[in-house]
Amino acid sequence: MTGGKDLSFRLFRGVVLTALVAVAALLVGAALAKKEPADLLVVNALVATMDEKFSLFDPGALAVRSGKILAVGPSAELSKRYASRATYDAHGAIVLPGLVNTHTHAAMTLLRGIADDLPLDRWLTEHIFPAEAKNVSPEFVYDGTLLAALEMIEGGTTAFADMYYFESDAARAVEKAGLRAVLGETFIDFPVPDHKDLPATLAFMKGYVQRWKGHPRITPAAAPHSTYTCSKETLLAVRDLALSEGIPILIHLRETRKELAEPRSTPGESPVLHLASIGFFDHSADGRRVPIVAAHGVWMDEKDRALVKQYGVALSHNPESNMKLASGIADVTAWQKEGLVWGLGTDGPAGSNNDLNMFEAMDFAGKLAKVSREDPTVLPARVLVAAATSGGARALGLSEKIGSLEPGKQADFIAVDVQNPHVQPFEDVYSTLVYSAKSSDVTDVWVDGKRLLAARRPVTLDERAILSAAAKWRQRVRASLSSAK
Repeated sequence: MTGGKDLSFRLFRGVVLTALVAVAALLVGAALAKKEPADLLVVNALVATMDEKFSLFDPGALAVRSGKILAVGPSAELSKRYASRATYDAHGAIVLPGLVNTHTHAAMTLLRGIADDLPLDRWLTEHIFPAEAKNVSPEFVYDGTLLAALEMIEGGTTAFADMYYFESDAARAVEKAGLRAVLGETFIDFPVPDHKDLPATLAFMKGYVQRWKGHPRITPAAAPHSTYTCSKETLLAVRDLALSEGIPILIHLRETRKELAEPRSTPGESPVLHLASIGFFDHSADGRRVPIVAAHGVWMDEKDRALVKQYGVALSHNPESNMKLASGIADVTAWQKEGLVWGLGTDGPAGSNNDLNMFEAMDFAGKLAKVSREDPTVLPARVLVAAATSGGARALGLSEKIGSLEPGKQADFIAVDVQNPHVQPFEDVYSTLVYSAKSSDVTDVWVDGKRLLAARRPVTLDERAILSAAAKWRQRVRASLSSAK
Protein backbone atom coordinates (compact mmCIF):
# COMPACT_ATOMS: atom_id res chain seq x y z
CA MET A 1 0.00 0.00 0.00
CA THR A 2 2.86 2.33 0.85
CA GLY A 3 4.34 1.90 -2.61
CA GLY A 4 1.02 2.82 -4.17
CA LYS A 5 0.83 6.01 -2.13
CA ASP A 6 4.36 6.96 -3.12
CA LEU A 7 3.57 6.36 -6.78
CA SER A 8 0.43 8.46 -6.54
CA PHE A 9 2.37 11.21 -4.81
CA ARG A 10 5.09 11.19 -7.45
CA LEU A 11 2.49 11.32 -10.18
CA PHE A 12 0.71 14.17 -8.44
CA ARG A 13 3.99 16.04 -7.93
CA GLY A 14 4.86 15.59 -11.59
CA VAL A 15 1.54 16.98 -12.68
CA VAL A 16 1.95 19.97 -10.37
CA LEU A 17 5.50 20.66 -11.55
CA THR A 18 4.45 20.41 -15.17
CA ALA A 19 1.64 22.84 -14.53
CA LEU A 20 3.96 25.24 -12.71
CA VAL A 21 6.44 25.13 -15.58
CA ALA A 22 3.66 25.80 -18.05
CA VAL A 23 2.39 28.73 -15.98
CA ALA A 24 5.92 30.12 -15.65
CA ALA A 25 6.40 29.84 -19.39
CA LEU A 26 3.12 31.64 -19.96
CA LEU A 27 4.15 34.37 -17.55
CA VAL A 28 7.55 34.77 -19.20
CA GLY A 29 5.92 34.77 -22.61
CA ALA A 30 3.43 37.37 -21.46
CA ALA A 31 6.23 39.50 -20.03
CA LEU A 32 8.22 39.23 -23.24
CA ALA A 33 5.13 39.99 -25.26
CA LYS A 34 4.79 43.26 -23.40
CA LYS A 35 8.36 44.24 -24.22
CA GLU A 36 9.13 46.26 -27.30
CA PRO A 37 11.25 44.47 -29.92
CA ALA A 38 14.81 45.63 -30.63
CA ASP A 39 17.61 44.36 -32.82
CA LEU A 40 20.36 45.24 -30.33
CA LEU A 41 20.49 46.15 -26.67
CA VAL A 42 23.73 47.62 -25.30
CA VAL A 43 23.74 47.33 -21.50
CA ASN A 44 25.90 48.13 -18.45
CA ALA A 45 27.76 50.96 -20.19
CA LEU A 46 28.82 54.41 -19.10
CA VAL A 47 26.82 56.15 -21.83
CA ALA A 48 27.96 59.64 -22.86
CA THR A 49 25.13 60.79 -25.11
CA MET A 50 26.72 64.10 -26.23
CA ASP A 51 23.26 65.61 -26.48
CA GLU A 52 22.68 69.28 -25.70
CA LYS A 53 22.46 68.54 -21.98
CA PHE A 54 25.55 66.27 -22.03
CA SER A 55 23.40 63.55 -20.47
CA LEU A 56 25.24 60.64 -18.87
CA PHE A 57 23.87 57.24 -17.85
CA ASP A 58 25.88 54.92 -15.62
CA PRO A 59 25.06 52.11 -15.92
CA GLY A 60 23.35 53.02 -19.13
CA ALA A 61 21.94 51.31 -22.17
CA LEU A 62 21.03 51.80 -25.82
CA ALA A 63 18.23 50.10 -27.73
CA VAL A 64 18.61 49.85 -31.51
CA ARG A 65 16.18 48.80 -34.23
CA SER A 66 16.45 49.04 -38.02
CA GLY A 67 19.71 50.96 -37.76
CA LYS A 68 18.30 53.68 -35.52
CA ILE A 69 18.39 54.41 -31.81
CA LEU A 70 15.11 53.55 -30.11
CA ALA A 71 16.01 54.69 -26.62
CA VAL A 72 18.85 55.73 -24.34
CA GLY A 73 18.68 55.55 -20.58
CA PRO A 74 19.39 53.57 -17.41
CA SER A 75 20.40 50.00 -18.12
CA ALA A 76 17.86 48.41 -15.76
CA GLU A 77 15.02 50.42 -17.26
CA LEU A 78 15.80 49.59 -20.89
CA SER A 79 16.43 45.92 -20.08
CA LYS A 80 12.88 45.70 -18.73
CA ARG A 81 11.43 47.62 -21.63
CA TYR A 82 13.02 45.91 -24.62
CA ALA A 83 13.33 42.34 -25.87
CA SER A 84 16.35 42.22 -28.14
CA ARG A 85 17.66 39.68 -30.63
CA ALA A 86 21.22 40.53 -29.57
CA THR A 87 22.72 41.98 -26.41
CA TYR A 88 26.12 43.60 -25.95
CA ASP A 89 27.38 43.86 -22.39
CA ALA A 90 29.50 47.02 -22.26
CA HIS A 91 30.56 46.70 -18.64
CA GLY A 92 33.86 48.57 -18.14
CA ALA A 93 33.41 50.68 -21.28
CA ILE A 94 32.35 54.18 -22.24
CA VAL A 95 29.80 54.15 -25.05
CA LEU A 96 29.61 57.38 -27.04
CA PRO A 97 28.77 58.58 -30.55
CA GLY A 98 31.22 57.61 -33.26
CA LEU A 99 33.90 60.22 -33.86
CA VAL A 100 33.54 62.55 -36.85
CA ASN A 101 36.67 63.55 -38.78
CA THR A 102 35.78 66.77 -40.59
CA HIS A 103 38.81 66.98 -42.89
CA THR A 104 41.11 64.46 -44.49
CA HIS A 105 42.46 63.06 -47.76
CA ALA A 106 41.86 59.38 -47.13
CA ALA A 107 43.59 57.77 -50.11
CA MET A 108 46.82 59.56 -49.21
CA THR A 109 47.43 56.80 -46.67
CA LEU A 110 49.36 55.20 -49.53
CA LEU A 111 51.70 58.22 -49.56
CA ARG A 112 52.23 58.15 -45.80
CA GLY A 113 55.70 59.32 -44.81
CA ILE A 114 57.19 59.87 -48.27
CA ALA A 115 58.19 63.39 -47.19
CA ASP A 116 58.21 64.99 -43.76
CA ASP A 117 59.53 68.01 -41.88
CA LEU A 118 58.82 70.49 -44.68
CA PRO A 119 56.62 73.60 -45.04
CA LEU A 120 53.31 73.10 -46.83
CA ASP A 121 54.27 74.65 -50.18
CA ARG A 122 57.47 72.61 -50.57
CA TRP A 123 55.86 69.44 -49.26
CA LEU A 124 53.12 69.76 -51.89
CA THR A 125 55.06 70.96 -54.93
CA GLU A 126 58.26 68.96 -54.48
CA HIS A 127 56.84 65.65 -53.26
CA ILE A 128 53.07 65.18 -53.10
CA PHE A 129 52.00 66.61 -56.46
CA PRO A 130 54.72 64.65 -58.36
CA ALA A 131 53.88 61.42 -56.53
CA GLU A 132 50.19 61.88 -57.24
CA ALA A 133 50.76 62.63 -60.91
CA LYS A 134 52.57 59.32 -61.34
CA ASN A 135 50.45 57.05 -59.16
CA VAL A 136 46.93 58.22 -58.45
CA SER A 137 44.32 56.13 -60.26
CA PRO A 138 40.92 54.63 -59.44
CA GLU A 139 42.66 51.57 -57.99
CA PHE A 140 45.02 53.73 -55.92
CA VAL A 141 42.11 55.69 -54.46
CA TYR A 142 40.07 52.57 -53.75
CA ASP A 143 42.92 50.74 -51.99
CA GLY A 144 44.09 53.86 -50.16
CA THR A 145 40.59 54.63 -48.91
CA LEU A 146 40.17 51.05 -47.71
CA LEU A 147 43.39 51.44 -45.70
CA ALA A 148 42.09 54.72 -44.27
CA ALA A 149 38.73 53.13 -43.48
CA LEU A 150 40.44 50.30 -41.63
CA GLU A 151 42.46 52.78 -39.57
CA MET A 152 39.43 54.91 -38.81
CA ILE A 153 37.21 51.99 -37.82
CA GLU A 154 39.86 50.65 -35.45
CA GLY A 155 40.23 54.16 -33.97
CA GLY A 156 36.53 54.84 -33.40
CA THR A 157 35.84 57.21 -36.33
CA THR A 158 32.51 56.43 -37.96
CA ALA A 159 32.10 59.44 -40.27
CA PHE A 160 34.55 61.61 -42.18
CA ALA A 161 34.87 64.32 -44.81
CA ASP A 162 37.28 63.69 -47.67
CA MET A 163 38.86 65.83 -50.39
CA TYR A 164 40.63 63.99 -53.18
CA TYR A 165 40.42 62.53 -56.70
CA PHE A 166 38.35 59.67 -58.14
CA GLU A 167 35.91 60.11 -55.26
CA SER A 168 33.47 57.67 -56.82
CA ASP A 169 36.08 54.99 -56.15
CA ALA A 170 36.56 56.32 -52.64
CA ALA A 171 32.80 55.91 -52.26
CA ARG A 172 33.07 52.25 -53.29
CA ALA A 173 35.57 51.72 -50.49
CA VAL A 174 33.41 53.54 -47.95
CA GLU A 175 30.39 51.49 -48.98
CA LYS A 176 32.35 48.27 -48.50
CA ALA A 177 33.69 49.37 -45.12
CA GLY A 178 30.27 50.42 -43.84
CA LEU A 179 31.39 53.92 -42.78
CA ARG A 180 29.61 57.23 -43.30
CA ALA A 181 31.33 59.92 -45.38
CA VAL A 182 31.05 63.25 -47.17
CA LEU A 183 33.29 62.80 -50.20
CA GLY A 184 34.48 65.91 -52.01
CA GLU A 185 35.78 65.70 -55.56
CA THR A 186 38.66 68.16 -56.02
CA PHE A 187 38.40 71.22 -58.28
CA ILE A 188 41.80 72.76 -59.08
CA ASP A 189 43.16 74.89 -61.91
CA PHE A 190 45.76 72.53 -63.28
CA PRO A 191 45.59 69.01 -64.69
CA VAL A 192 45.14 66.29 -62.06
CA PRO A 193 44.86 62.51 -62.36
CA ASP A 194 41.12 62.29 -63.00
CA HIS A 195 40.41 65.45 -65.01
CA LYS A 196 42.41 68.08 -66.85
CA ASP A 197 40.29 71.24 -66.72
CA LEU A 198 37.07 72.73 -65.41
CA PRO A 199 34.73 71.29 -68.10
CA ALA A 200 36.16 67.82 -67.48
CA THR A 201 35.72 68.26 -63.73
CA LEU A 202 32.10 69.30 -64.14
CA ALA A 203 31.47 66.34 -66.45
CA PHE A 204 33.00 64.01 -63.85
CA MET A 205 30.83 65.55 -61.14
CA LYS A 206 27.66 64.93 -63.10
CA GLY A 207 28.21 61.18 -63.14
CA TYR A 208 29.59 61.09 -59.60
CA VAL A 209 26.63 62.90 -58.07
CA GLN A 210 24.13 60.92 -60.10
CA ARG A 211 25.60 57.64 -58.86
CA TRP A 212 25.91 58.42 -55.15
CA LYS A 213 23.41 61.13 -54.27
CA GLY A 214 20.74 59.68 -52.01
CA HIS A 215 22.95 56.93 -50.62
CA PRO A 216 22.13 56.42 -46.92
CA ARG A 217 25.76 56.78 -45.80
CA ILE A 218 27.61 58.53 -48.63
CA THR A 219 27.20 62.21 -49.50
CA PRO A 220 28.90 63.46 -52.68
CA ALA A 221 30.43 66.93 -52.37
CA ALA A 222 32.35 69.50 -54.42
CA ALA A 223 35.80 70.41 -53.13
CA PRO A 224 37.61 73.43 -54.61
CA HIS A 225 41.15 73.07 -53.31
CA SER A 226 41.68 76.69 -52.19
CA THR A 227 41.48 80.31 -53.23
CA TYR A 228 45.08 80.24 -54.43
CA THR A 229 44.61 77.23 -56.74
CA CYS A 230 41.12 78.03 -58.03
CA SER A 231 40.08 80.99 -60.17
CA LYS A 232 36.92 82.99 -59.67
CA GLU A 233 35.38 81.07 -62.58
CA THR A 234 36.12 77.74 -60.90
CA LEU A 235 34.90 78.85 -57.49
CA LEU A 236 31.60 80.14 -58.88
CA ALA A 237 31.14 76.99 -60.94
CA VAL A 238 31.49 75.00 -57.71
CA ARG A 239 28.95 77.22 -55.98
CA ASP A 240 26.42 76.88 -58.79
CA LEU A 241 26.85 73.11 -58.98
CA ALA A 242 26.50 72.67 -55.23
CA LEU A 243 23.36 74.81 -55.06
CA SER A 244 21.72 73.10 -58.04
CA GLU A 245 22.47 69.59 -56.72
CA GLY A 246 22.07 70.38 -53.03
CA ILE A 247 25.50 68.99 -52.12
CA PRO A 248 28.10 70.26 -49.60
CA ILE A 249 31.25 72.24 -50.41
CA LEU A 250 34.65 71.47 -48.84
CA ILE A 251 37.58 73.90 -49.15
CA HIS A 252 40.97 74.75 -47.62
CA LEU A 253 40.90 78.28 -46.24
CA ARG A 254 43.44 80.54 -44.53
CA GLU A 255 45.76 77.66 -43.69
CA THR A 256 49.08 79.53 -43.94
CA ARG A 257 50.33 83.09 -43.61
CA LYS A 258 51.65 82.88 -47.17
CA GLU A 259 48.13 82.27 -48.48
CA LEU A 260 47.27 85.93 -47.79
CA ALA A 261 49.46 86.97 -50.70
CA GLU A 262 48.25 84.25 -53.05
CA PRO A 263 44.48 84.46 -53.60
CA ARG A 264 43.47 85.34 -57.13
CA SER A 265 41.96 88.63 -56.05
CA THR A 266 43.06 92.05 -54.86
CA PRO A 267 46.62 91.80 -53.47
CA GLY A 268 46.57 91.41 -49.70
CA GLU A 269 42.84 90.74 -49.60
CA SER A 270 41.75 88.09 -47.11
CA PRO A 271 40.76 84.83 -48.83
CA VAL A 272 37.59 84.84 -46.72
CA LEU A 273 36.69 88.33 -47.92
CA HIS A 274 37.56 87.28 -51.47
CA LEU A 275 35.09 84.39 -51.34
CA ALA A 276 32.41 86.60 -49.84
CA SER A 277 32.97 89.38 -52.40
CA ILE A 278 32.60 87.07 -55.41
CA GLY A 279 29.42 85.51 -54.01
CA PHE A 280 30.89 82.11 -53.21
CA PHE A 281 28.97 81.95 -49.92
CA ASP A 282 25.68 83.13 -51.40
CA HIS A 283 22.51 81.11 -51.12
CA SER A 284 20.31 80.16 -54.06
CA ALA A 285 17.52 82.32 -55.45
CA ASP A 286 14.96 80.52 -53.30
CA GLY A 287 17.05 80.99 -50.14
CA ARG A 288 18.58 77.52 -49.94
CA ARG A 289 22.10 77.08 -48.63
CA VAL A 290 24.40 74.07 -48.67
CA PRO A 291 26.89 73.09 -45.98
CA ILE A 292 30.30 74.71 -46.53
CA VAL A 293 33.21 73.34 -44.52
CA ALA A 294 36.44 75.35 -44.50
CA ALA A 295 39.48 73.47 -43.30
CA HIS A 296 42.13 75.08 -41.07
CA GLY A 297 41.19 78.77 -40.68
CA VAL A 298 44.53 79.35 -38.97
CA TRP A 299 45.01 82.96 -40.03
CA MET A 300 41.46 84.24 -39.78
CA ASP A 301 41.10 87.61 -38.09
CA GLU A 302 38.04 89.06 -36.39
CA LYS A 303 36.56 90.27 -39.69
CA ASP A 304 37.06 86.84 -41.26
CA ARG A 305 35.33 85.17 -38.34
CA ALA A 306 32.41 87.57 -38.59
CA LEU A 307 31.96 86.67 -42.27
CA VAL A 308 32.22 82.96 -41.54
CA LYS A 309 29.51 83.29 -38.89
CA GLN A 310 27.34 85.51 -41.08
CA TYR A 311 27.30 82.98 -43.90
CA GLY A 312 27.04 79.89 -41.70
CA VAL A 313 30.36 78.45 -42.86
CA ALA A 314 31.61 75.60 -40.65
CA LEU A 315 35.27 75.24 -39.73
CA SER A 316 37.48 72.19 -39.43
CA HIS A 317 40.31 72.50 -36.91
CA ASN A 318 43.34 70.31 -37.69
CA PRO A 319 45.76 70.95 -34.82
CA GLU A 320 48.34 68.26 -35.59
CA SER A 321 48.65 69.23 -39.24
CA ASN A 322 48.96 72.90 -38.37
CA MET A 323 51.73 72.11 -35.88
CA LYS A 324 53.62 69.62 -38.06
CA LEU A 325 53.66 71.93 -41.08
CA ALA A 326 54.31 74.97 -38.85
CA SER A 327 51.29 76.65 -40.43
CA GLY A 328 50.34 78.45 -37.24
CA ILE A 329 47.84 78.19 -34.38
CA ALA A 330 44.16 78.64 -35.10
CA ASP A 331 42.36 80.72 -32.49
CA VAL A 332 39.79 78.05 -31.70
CA THR A 333 39.13 79.65 -28.34
CA ALA A 334 37.69 82.62 -30.24
CA TRP A 335 35.68 80.29 -32.49
CA GLN A 336 34.10 78.71 -29.46
CA LYS A 337 33.48 82.00 -27.66
CA GLU A 338 31.93 83.62 -30.75
CA GLY A 339 29.63 80.68 -31.46
CA LEU A 340 31.14 79.48 -34.74
CA VAL A 341 30.33 76.00 -35.97
CA TRP A 342 33.44 73.85 -35.84
CA GLY A 343 34.67 70.30 -35.63
CA LEU A 344 37.96 68.46 -35.50
CA GLY A 345 39.95 66.90 -38.33
CA THR A 346 43.21 65.07 -38.84
CA ASP A 347 44.09 66.30 -42.34
CA GLY A 348 45.74 63.87 -44.75
CA PRO A 349 47.98 61.03 -43.57
CA ALA A 350 50.72 61.55 -46.16
CA GLY A 351 52.86 63.87 -44.08
CA SER A 352 50.73 66.72 -42.82
CA ASN A 353 49.80 64.49 -39.90
CA ASN A 354 50.62 60.87 -40.82
CA ASP A 355 47.61 59.32 -39.09
CA LEU A 356 43.83 59.56 -38.80
CA ASN A 357 43.70 59.42 -35.02
CA MET A 358 40.83 61.50 -33.64
CA PHE A 359 41.76 60.82 -30.02
CA GLU A 360 45.05 62.60 -30.67
CA ALA A 361 43.18 65.40 -32.46
CA MET A 362 41.11 66.02 -29.31
CA ASP A 363 44.15 65.92 -27.06
CA PHE A 364 46.31 68.23 -29.20
CA ALA A 365 43.47 70.68 -29.87
CA GLY A 366 42.99 71.25 -26.18
CA LYS A 367 46.63 71.53 -25.22
CA LEU A 368 47.52 73.75 -28.18
CA ALA A 369 44.73 76.17 -27.28
CA LYS A 370 45.77 76.26 -23.62
CA VAL A 371 49.44 76.95 -24.23
CA SER A 372 48.79 79.50 -26.98
CA ARG A 373 46.43 81.43 -24.71
CA GLU A 374 48.49 80.72 -21.60
CA ASP A 375 45.21 79.73 -19.98
CA PRO A 376 44.54 76.12 -18.88
CA THR A 377 40.79 76.73 -18.62
CA VAL A 378 40.07 77.28 -22.32
CA LEU A 379 38.55 74.49 -24.42
CA PRO A 380 37.77 72.10 -21.55
CA ALA A 381 37.59 68.40 -22.28
CA ARG A 382 33.81 68.32 -22.62
CA VAL A 383 33.99 70.90 -25.42
CA LEU A 384 36.62 68.84 -27.23
CA VAL A 385 34.59 65.63 -27.10
CA ALA A 386 31.63 67.60 -28.43
CA ALA A 387 33.80 68.95 -31.27
CA ALA A 388 34.76 65.39 -32.21
CA THR A 389 31.15 64.16 -32.18
CA SER A 390 28.14 66.49 -32.26
CA GLY A 391 30.18 69.47 -33.49
CA GLY A 392 31.64 67.50 -36.37
CA ALA A 393 28.22 66.19 -37.34
CA ARG A 394 26.82 69.71 -37.33
CA ALA A 395 29.72 71.00 -39.42
CA LEU A 396 29.09 68.36 -42.10
CA GLY A 397 25.35 68.94 -42.15
CA LEU A 398 24.67 65.55 -40.57
CA SER A 399 23.47 66.58 -37.12
CA GLU A 400 19.93 65.34 -37.73
CA LYS A 401 21.34 61.86 -38.30
CA ILE A 402 24.40 61.48 -36.09
CA GLY A 403 26.68 63.13 -33.53
CA SER A 404 24.72 62.30 -30.39
CA LEU A 405 23.00 59.26 -28.94
CA GLU A 406 19.33 60.21 -29.05
CA PRO A 407 16.14 58.40 -30.11
CA GLY A 408 15.54 58.66 -33.83
CA LYS A 409 19.18 59.17 -34.81
CA GLN A 410 21.25 56.61 -36.67
CA ALA A 411 22.96 54.06 -34.46
CA ASP A 412 26.55 55.20 -35.01
CA PHE A 413 28.42 54.57 -31.76
CA ILE A 414 31.57 53.12 -30.27
CA ALA A 415 32.70 51.35 -27.10
CA VAL A 416 35.94 52.48 -25.43
CA ASP A 417 37.56 50.15 -22.91
CA VAL A 418 38.55 52.06 -19.78
CA GLN A 419 39.74 49.12 -17.72
CA ASN A 420 43.37 49.95 -18.45
CA PRO A 421 46.33 51.18 -16.37
CA HIS A 422 46.67 54.38 -18.41
CA VAL A 423 43.04 55.26 -17.66
CA GLN A 424 42.24 53.95 -14.19
CA PRO A 425 41.12 55.32 -11.86
CA PHE A 426 39.11 58.14 -13.37
CA GLU A 427 36.49 60.63 -12.31
CA ASP A 428 35.41 62.62 -15.36
CA VAL A 429 34.35 60.82 -18.53
CA TYR A 430 35.30 63.70 -20.83
CA SER A 431 38.80 64.28 -19.47
CA THR A 432 39.32 60.51 -19.64
CA LEU A 433 38.41 60.43 -23.33
CA VAL A 434 40.59 63.44 -24.19
CA TYR A 435 43.65 63.09 -21.97
CA SER A 436 43.89 59.39 -21.08
CA ALA A 437 42.13 57.14 -23.57
CA LYS A 438 43.83 56.06 -26.80
CA SER A 439 42.47 54.99 -30.16
CA SER A 440 43.65 51.48 -29.32
CA ASP A 441 41.13 51.43 -26.45
CA VAL A 442 38.26 51.29 -28.95
CA THR A 443 36.91 47.74 -28.89
CA ASP A 444 33.65 47.86 -30.84
CA VAL A 445 32.12 50.09 -33.52
CA TRP A 446 28.65 50.27 -35.03
CA VAL A 447 27.32 52.33 -37.95
CA ASP A 448 23.60 52.23 -38.69
CA GLY A 449 23.44 49.54 -36.03
CA LYS A 450 25.78 47.32 -38.03
CA ARG A 451 28.92 46.14 -36.27
CA LEU A 452 32.12 47.17 -38.04
CA LEU A 453 34.54 46.26 -35.24
CA ALA A 454 34.01 43.42 -32.78
CA ALA A 455 36.40 42.95 -29.85
CA ARG A 456 39.04 44.95 -31.79
CA ARG A 457 38.67 42.79 -34.93
CA PRO A 458 37.36 44.31 -38.20
CA VAL A 459 34.11 42.76 -39.37
CA THR A 460 33.60 44.33 -42.80
CA LEU A 461 37.20 44.56 -44.02
CA ASP A 462 40.00 42.06 -44.64
CA GLU A 463 42.89 43.60 -42.71
CA ARG A 464 45.57 41.29 -44.11
CA ALA A 465 44.58 41.93 -47.74
CA ILE A 466 44.43 45.70 -47.21
CA LEU A 467 47.88 45.85 -45.62
CA SER A 468 49.32 43.66 -48.37
CA ALA A 469 47.93 45.99 -51.05
CA ALA A 470 49.38 48.98 -49.19
CA ALA A 471 52.85 47.43 -49.17
CA LYS A 472 52.67 46.84 -52.92
CA TRP A 473 51.61 50.41 -53.55
CA ARG A 474 54.53 51.71 -51.53
CA GLN A 475 56.94 49.80 -53.78
CA ARG A 476 55.27 51.29 -56.87
CA VAL A 477 55.34 54.83 -55.46
CA ARG A 478 59.02 54.60 -54.53
CA ALA A 479 59.90 53.17 -57.94
CA SER A 480 58.03 55.96 -59.73
CA LEU A 481 59.80 58.65 -57.75
CA SER A 482 63.22 57.05 -58.25
CA SER A 483 62.72 56.86 -62.00
CA ALA A 484 61.98 60.58 -62.10
CA LYS A 485 65.37 61.52 -60.66
